[in-house]
Order: sequence, then C-alpha cells, then structure tokens
Amino acid sequence: MRVIGLMSGTSADGVDAALVEMASSGRRCRLIAFEIFPYPKSLQRDLIALASQTLASQMLTSQMLASQTPASATLTSVMSGSVANLCRMNFLLGERFAEAAIKIAQKAGIPLSKIDLIGSHGQTVSHLPKGNGRTPSTLQIGEPSVIAERTGITTVADFRPRDMAAGGEGAPLTPYFHHYLFSDQRRSRVIVNIGGISNITYLAAGASLGKTLAFDTGPGNMLIDGLVRALTTGRRMMDRGGAIARKGESDAALLSELMRHPFIRRPPPKSTGREEFGPIMIDRILKRKEALHLSMPDIIRTATRFSASAISEQIDRFIQRKGVVDEVIVGGGGAKNPVLLSHLSEAMSPVPVTTFESLGIDGRAIEAMTFALLAVQTFRGKPNNIPSVTGARHPVILGKIIPGKRG
Repeated sequence: MRVIGLMSGTSADGVDAALVEMASSGRRCRLIAFEIFPYPKSLQRDLIALASQTLASQMLTSQMLASQTPASATLTSVMSGSVANLCRMNFLLGERFAEAAIKIAQKAGIPLSKIDLIGSHGQTVSHLPKGNGRTPSTLQIGEPSVIAERTGITTVADFRPRDMAAGGEGAPLTPYFHHYLFSDQRRSRVIVNIGGISNITYLAAGASLGKTLAFDTGPGNMLIDGLVRALTTGRRMMDRGGAIARKGESDAALLSELMRHPFIRRPPPKSTGREEFGPIMIDRILKRKEALHLSMPDIIRTATRFSASAISEQIDRFIQRKGVVDEVIVGGGGAKNPVLLSHLSEAMSPVPVTTFESLGIDGRAIEAMTFALLAVQTFRGKPNNIPSVTGARHPVILGKIIPGKRG
C-alpha cells in the first residue's frame, strides 16, 4: 500500500507530509518522500490565537460553573468568536492538508490514483484528558471530508477520541510507530520526540507492543517558541538552532520553580498540551523575568533547560528506577536545537544520547509516518491504540474513515 501521512504539531508551523510504502504484512515501511509545507505566518498566528481563545473560553466557563453564575457578556462574546473561527479554520486547514497531500505525491512522481490511503492527524486546538473532575475531550481540526473530496483518496482521521471514549488519554500516539520502528531484542531504548510537547517511549529489550510504556513529559519547543514570540513581539517565532539560548545562562531559581510543576511528578499514563504549558505558563515566566531581572537570553536558556530537565527527570523517575536504559534516541524539532540536546545529554550521562538521523532515519518524518501506519491498521480493522500507554480499558480501533472516490 502507498499511504500519505499528514499532521501538524503543537507549534502550528505547517503540515508535515510523508508518503510511505507499506508491505501487505504491515511489518515494513519505506519512506518515499517527505516535506514540510509551512503555514503563512499569519495563519500560524491565527491558529495559536484560536487555541488560546479556546483555552480562555474554557477557563471562563469553569469560573462560571464554579460560582454558579449565568453566562456573562464576556463569556458569550469569547465563545461565539471561538466557535465561528473554529468552524472556518476547520475547513481552511482541510484545504491546506489536501494541498500537502497532492504536493507530496507530485514530489514523488506518483499519481493520486496510485495512492491507496491518507492518514491525517489534523491540528490539535484543544486536548483535555481526564483530571480535575472534567469530562475528557479533545479536538483536532483540518476537515478530512475536504481532504477526501479534493484528493479522491479514502482518508482516515480523528484518531484520539476513540481511545478517550475507552478511558484513555488519547495520547501519545507515536509510541505505536516507535515500537514498530525501534524495538530491539537486545537493547532497551528510550525514544524521545521533542515537538511542541515532548513525549518519551520506553522499549524494553524484547518487549511486546502491549508492554510499551510512553507518556508526555511536558513542554518541548512550545514554551521556548512562545517566549521568543512574546519577547520579540512576534518578530521571531522560534529560537532557531538555540542561537538565543546560547547567549544566556540558566537561572537556577526559576528552573527550580518550573520543575515543581505538578505534571512533572504525575505518574503515567498522562498527556498534556497548550492548556498547561502555553499562555498561562508564559505569562508566569514573564512576570518572574521582571522580578528576577533576567535577560531574554537567560529566560530562553532557562526554558530550554526546563524542557531537557523535564525529560531526563521523568526518564529517571518512571523508567530507570524500574528498568535498564541502554540508549536514548531523540527526534522531532527539538533535536535540531544543540543547546537543548546538550542539556539532555549532560543530564542522561553516562547513557548515550543520539538522534534518529544518526540511525539513517529522517526524524522530522516520524510523526507523519505514524499516522500513515495508524491509518492502514484502522483500514484493516485492527486495534491500534496501546492501553499500557494511554490507560484505555482495552484495545480499540482508532479513527474515522472518510471514503474517497474509489471507495
């Protein structure tokens, strides 16, 4: 089968598209073509604003329910604006994802008629797993009906909700592909994916898929990027190559405060997102910047170290105290930040830290390839969640199938 995997991460910077070829046995996956199709800066800003607006309406709703007061004009205004923007953005991103699918097929020189399936994760705008007495919920946009209509290819999308309906966190989902790609009979590995949010997968030597342990560790690039945007008033969107962090020094007091975040100590299964490590934390850090008289490079260096320390702390707390770790393999955008990678290597010593690229794998493609594999398993009617990872009560088949023109 030839399958296209599509996704856009928490940083909302574009569509990752991977065209892969999978053996009928489902045990071999070859990457044919991969490319990232960036969003215009205005669209990225709109998506981040939408996620923040959605979060604001959730907070106002919670406050209203707690105080048992009727909806205020502010809440009504925020919610109506959010819903209208959400509706519009869902279809707009559907077009973007469809364009990415068409372009990646063109890049590979393969007609759309020869593509069997598309797996699209979409763009997460809100992810609220169980906790704090709330009803678990999640929302990814990028309308799959638009993708199927524009390409004519059967599209599988909306992978998280079924796992959550079965009592799981609905995340992380990449461990399914991590086990497929990196499991080894002799070496115990920790796979670290540093996207907007970081997550880790523990693959004990020779362990079956059902014994996989994986969970989100907290912020990856999202907090760093958000602080860069705030401190440059939008002139810069990220700390490319760790250039800003390299000029600063990590502040021990602020780092200690950040490491006391309750999510860091919460045992898995667990997942998180912008709700915990987005605007609220950014505002908190900016206030501490003024109180501690820290420079911009110092703040970015501290946030970078926080991402690395959150990863290493949880590898130690939840994995190394129970099992052996022979090596750590890092992928995602954070692997391109030498300052972040240096902090992680230092914290994990003497365990070696390497990257997907050192193993001949394009780490940028892993998440998009994950959704290609998940789509194939869904299409074949095979369960593709990992209850040991998400906390679901039982295995389920993830996703919804939107038939293409060929059915």
